[in-house]
Amino acid sequence: MAIPNTRHEEPSEDERTTRFSRVRRSLNGRRSVDGLARGATENSTGNNDLDDSQYVEPASTEMYSGPASESVPSSYSSFHMFDHANSGGRRLSRSRSAHRNSEYARNSFSRNSFAEDIGRSLSQSQNSQSQLSSSVISVESLNQQAQNSYLKRDRSESRSSFRFFSWDEIEHAQGATTAGDDIDPVAYDSLSEDIAQLIGSEDDIDGEERGREGNVALSPILHHGHHHRKKSGADDDQIDSDAHSQRGHISRRRSSHFYEDVGADEPLLVTESLDGREQKEAADHIVYTNSERLFQRYYITEEDLVIGFAGFKTSRIRSFFYAILSIGTLGIAYLILRWFPRLRIQCIGKPCALGQCDWVVVENQWGELTIVNVNHQRYDQRLSTIFRTDSEKSELAANDSDSSTVDASDDNVVVFEDEEDYYVDSDPLVPSLRWIEYRYIKFIYHPFKDIYLTNNNWIDPNWNDVESVSEGLDSDVQTDRSLVFGDNLIDIKEKTTTQLLVDEVLHPFYVFQVFSMILWAFDEYYYYASCIFFISVISVGNTLIETKQALARLRNISKFVCDVRVLRSGFWTTIPSSELVPGDVYEVSDPTISSLPCDSILLSGDCIVNESMLTGESVPVSKVPITDSSLQGMVAGNSPNGGDDLAKHYLYSGTKIIRVRRPKRPRQQAQGEDYDVALAVVIRTGFSTTKGSLVRSMLFPKPSGFKFYEDSFKYIGVMAMIACVGFIVCTVNFIRMNLPTHLIVFRALDMITIVVPPALPATLTIGTNISLARLRQKSIFCISPNRVNVGGKLDVVCFDKTGTLTEDGLDVLGIHLLAKEKFSPLYSSLASSQGPESLEMTNALTTCHSLRSVDDELIGDPLDAKMFDFSGWQFKEEEGHGAHSRVSISPDGKTVLTALKTFEFISQLRRMSVLAKRQDGSLSIYCKGAPEVMDQVCDRDSFPVDYQELLHQYTHRGYRVIAVAGKKIRIEDDSNIDVATADIVANLRREDAERELQFIGFIIFENKLKPTTARVIQKLEEAKIRTIMCTGDNVLTAISVARECYMIPDKTVVFAPHFVEQTQSEEYSTLPIQEEVTLRWESIDDPTIVLNAQMRPLDQTMRNYSLAVTGDVFRYIVKNGSDEQLEQMLIKGSIFARMSPDEKHELVERLQQIGYTTGFCGDGANDCGALKAADVGISLSEAEASVAAPFTSRKFEIDCVLDVIGEGRCALATSFSCFKYMSLYSAIQFVSVSILYGFGSNLGDFQFLWIDLFLILPIAIFMAWSKPFPVLSRKRPTANLVSRKVLVPLVGEIVILATFQIIIWMFARDQPWYIPPKIGGEDSEVASTDNTALFMTSCFQYIFTAIVLSVGPPYREPLYKNYPFLITVGVAVALSISLLFVDPDGWFGNLMTLSYTPLSFKGILVAFATVNFLASWIADRAIFPVIARCLMNLRKSFGYVKTRKRYKVLNDQLKEPIV
Repeated sequence: MAIPNTRHEEPSEDERTTRFSRVRRSLNGRRSVDGLARGATENSTGNNDLDDSQYVEPASTEMYSGPASESVPSSYSSFHMFDHANSGGRRLSRSRSAHRNSEYARNSFSRNSFAEDIGRSLSQSQNSQSQLSSSVISVESLNQQAQNSYLKRDRSESRSSFRFFSWDEIEHAQGATTAGDDIDPVAYDSLSEDIAQLIGSEDDIDGEERGREGNVALSPILHHGHHHRKKSGADDDQIDSDAHSQRGHISRRRSSHFYEDVGADEPLLVTESLDGREQKEAADHIVYTNSERLFQRYYITEEDLVIGFAGFKTSRIRSFFYAILSIGTLGIAYLILRWFPRLRIQCIGKPCALGQCDWVVVENQWGELTIVNVNHQRYDQRLSTIFRTDSEKSELAANDSDSSTVDASDDNVVVFEDEEDYYVDSDPLVPSLRWIEYRYIKFIYHPFKDIYLTNNNWIDPNWNDVESVSEGLDSDVQTDRSLVFGDNLIDIKEKTTTQLLVDEVLHPFYVFQVFSMILWAFDEYYYYASCIFFISVISVGNTLIETKQALARLRNISKFVCDVRVLRSGFWTTIPSSELVPGDVYEVSDPTISSLPCDSILLSGDCIVNESMLTGESVPVSKVPITDSSLQGMVAGNSPNGGDDLAKHYLYSGTKIIRVRRPKRPRQQAQGEDYDVALAVVIRTGFSTTKGSLVRSMLFPKPSGFKFYEDSFKYIGVMAMIACVGFIVCTVNFIRMNLPTHLIVFRALDMITIVVPPALPATLTIGTNISLARLRQKSIFCISPNRVNVGGKLDVVCFDKTGTLTEDGLDVLGIHLLAKEKFSPLYSSLASSQGPESLEMTNALTTCHSLRSVDDELIGDPLDAKMFDFSGWQFKEEEGHGAHSRVSISPDGKTVLTALKTFEFISQLRRMSVLAKRQDGSLSIYCKGAPEVMDQVCDRDSFPVDYQELLHQYTHRGYRVIAVAGKKIRIEDDSNIDVATADIVANLRREDAERELQFIGFIIFENKLKPTTARVIQKLEEAKIRTIMCTGDNVLTAISVARECYMIPDKTVVFAPHFVEQTQSEEYSTLPIQEEVTLRWESIDDPTIVLNAQMRPLDQTMRNYSLAVTGDVFRYIVKNGSDEQLEQMLIKGSIFARMSPDEKHELVERLQQIGYTTGFCGDGANDCGALKAADVGISLSEAEASVAAPFTSRKFEIDCVLDVIGEGRCALATSFSCFKYMSLYSAIQFVSVSILYGFGSNLGDFQFLWIDLFLILPIAIFMAWSKPFPVLSRKRPTANLVSRKVLVPLVGEIVILATFQIIIWMFARDQPWYIPPKIGGEDSEVASTDNTALFMTSCFQYIFTAIVLSVGPPYREPLYKNYPFLITVGVAVALSISLLFVDPDGWFGNLMTLSYTPLSFKGILVAFATVNFLASWIADRAIFPVIARCLMNLRKSFGYVKTRKRYKVLNDQLKEPIV
């Protein structure tokens, strides 16, 4: 079977967007199901032996009828991702890859440089026909689901702007990813299409090619023949395209190009001859001669970033000509190629295979280009020491292949063949280590896959049990791992002052300024050039200081080194933490360690840490030693990412240590010292750790892609073209006037500096910087200044509930106990309740928790602390041999309860339980959890008849409810209670403990709104900014809070979903929802009111309704729902409850896809991913983790959202005003100079100086000082600089200003006292009536134009409240009027090159300036908006329809009647 070698056309933006959207939608659905299907491992202080297949429930569920904090935020656990390409789903067949690479080399990155690709998604499948079919069906069904999606725009993909690579190259390049899915977003479409071709061509497979015993050879897709390499004497700039003549030949696939057939004169490895270098260094420089791939792509999941790699070598001949060109053009060519690195790469580089290149070009999807050098080092170690592999060595005889098969399709497998047998090496030697670093991520070259990969998922395959891991490393192993993984440092590379200075000075902005200053100096504008030089030096110096300070602060946050005791070669030694490598065993209980230096797994002892650096929540978290089963699961790949099942063992880098307890030795081993040390094994180091990923997110934030900045630089480009036209016109005119050559050159070039003023780009940041300063005064800090303007465009803001809308603390309102098949009244204290139920409730409250005692202070979940305080008991931890017991003591000291074994909270199960022992030795199980899941573990006959009624009552009123149950454990052997108890503790499994429990009662909590919540929500609603609650709490509780804070108006009908006809009946099903289920939406107040299949009311007159969506329903609709259902959910959903961290993140991205500019405000662990994904993320936290969000508020109130939006709108309006002002400043001066150039004259040196320093600079600064308007307008400011609303007033003002200048000039020329200019005079001879009239007129225009452009309400305070600006304008007007009365023959008059004008003309000039101001004011406020609307109507009449955001179209459709 052969796949046709078709060529791809460049897909359109919509096609690319649709592909990405389909992929995300399908893959997200797969992730959710896969995540749910993972077994929840027992979380116990004792023996961990839970059967993973037993305990799985929907991930949307949580323990309480309210949110519970998670130990590990999934947005951070993704930093420890899975195998990149274990299944080979993204790999190309080698023959296809090589064919494309040869095309790529010849066409030098042309758009059509590839043949059609198919990924090897089935490479992990067996070769049997039946299994192949099932795999193909699986992929095709996945593709079918993806094709149901229509969503046209994902933020990250719609703004993809690869420029060095074409989209076709990126789409069809060999790919890898940090994601756990077999298919990355780019590869998915081409994969699914080609799989369809594979299915269609399956019947063409020749019977002989199917292999023995039904095994099928999948043509070149999975197996292909050898490739012939070019001879060593071939031209380096070209790759022989004839080397792939056997593409269609079908044979046993050889997995590695590294071990291909080569001639005697073509060694596998080539040591390059490096002249002038030492022999040892030359021996280390090994290249892989069989490397063919010239480029690849990589998807960094945690950053949602697609990058492309291309290998290059430096051409000596091209480099020589480049140097000659740079010298010959006096550095101009160097600057141009520096600013356009793509041209520089083509000038000096030649494409080279990734295994042989000297440097790599890396481009990300934002079009950001980086050149990184390839590092290399002799290695000679096994592949498994670098990358994670699962294969094992095996040796099979060829004549036994009928009964045994070898999976040679694994790229980690190397096959050696001879005439009789072959040998499969699953862990071959890697002779040379080649790597690059991009954004502090280390990409290591995989010689057998022929691509660069990360190894963040690496796990030592020898970690079989805790005992073997605890033995530590040998010194030689540590040396090798140090080479592979690098130093354990999060050390930001700080440029030297010289480097920063060069980068700043060679920026196009400063180069243009330098050019301008040189021009002015040669033109004898010494004073003006000196002043600009002085200002530029201050600006550059200030930028350098701020940059150095910012880097220093970030380095202080990120860099951490301490001394640790580590076990090396069987001996304890003290080393700096920077020398730690994965596999090192170090002592956690060392009192000198205050923060964890790396990501590690706890092996012995227990500790309490503060993970606020990661989660933003200062809630201490308990960590317990890992068990053998959990360790084996991690090594097997079940949980390599520190998920829920490993979180209780995982110690994250940068987290603070609160307490560490050393394990107590058993009596028979205690000799002298009673305690062992607490040990941990290093898992991740440096930037591979969670903290390292967080620092990288700070260093490389996602570009905002804000349209204003894009349009502003386009506008500058247009002005530059106008300047070139002016340059040509002036040159021709001066030549016609026979002016001196030097005067022609200087004045023509001077026109460029007039049309494009050097200060123009700097003025764009004035408003933003002032807004940032005001936000800092309000304790709101921003790490991404560009997001300030984005804040002014927010359409929707999502809020977390607990800690954001409501208070952090919860108070126990009371308890309800079981009383004769019904609930008792609410007891406000345990003392007011009586009976056995009260005793059981007390026992449950005092034992079923995860609290710890540190310095006699309770540490743990605040909810647990509130419950324990409600009991009035005392808590302490007692030390026993081998374990620490948690003991609760009654107030009178007569009752003592000991927690022997704890099954801690698991988010999928939404409950926790504990085995407790009384003083008399009797044992009991106590369990607490969400009321919705208690029927799964309790005897149904023990529930009161009003169970649902009371639960509904409290959740509707916004209270949080926890259910409590328990049972007694029977001890079989009464003769030896201690031994029997120890046996029960050792063998008790969670599924046995949480079975047939007896219901005890409810605990009721109240959660109050913050004082400012309702006011802020109301203001946002009045401004037509949509608000959404996104929480992990119970849906009814969330609805109650939403109504209390006016997020949902009182008369709004709220519909909540539930599934009907659910087929699953097993208690612990591995899938949350079967395909047979249907979704039913009912009003929470009247279940008879329902929605139709399109999620719209049956009553067509109902418009005021809202949806309350739960996490499982959200996930179900994203995966299985129709487009209309998905859109309806996004448009009408006001409450998203029971949402996991990933679902919050997904919600933000889905809102962005339909056009919303989205904000997110939250404070906890569940919000980190959403905060980063949102256009504007606001974190209410003082922790360092808050730097993952663009904004951080030290005030824990949501009124910071109003401040950010208000300042964003103010900054956006100010940026437009300043930009238009600088544009009109250029236009005014352009008109003045153009008129004077017509006579060979010009403005004087000090006239230019007066305008720029005494008028423009102070006015531009102080006009940006206006504060935001206190009331948010329903209308958002425009962000489109080239819209008719901006261009019509701008062009209109230019016409008005030019008209008044021409009128004044022509009037002055007709006067009897007119003094004509000296044609062709030097700059000191420019005094004339024309000069004075135009100069004075332009001075008033500069001032009055600033007043006209100073926008007030609805985005900024009125002009009269901007006192610095009013003072500046007043002083400028006074100075300008005083210039009219300066004696032209005096020293100041000569300095300003003024000429005589009578008093009457001066009065006329002032009157004209006043009329000019009034005309501009009236036109800007009344005439230009009308003209803009007329132009829009005119365009509509010609069939132009403005593209509207999708959510606006959907809202309009909802207003239409249902058909």
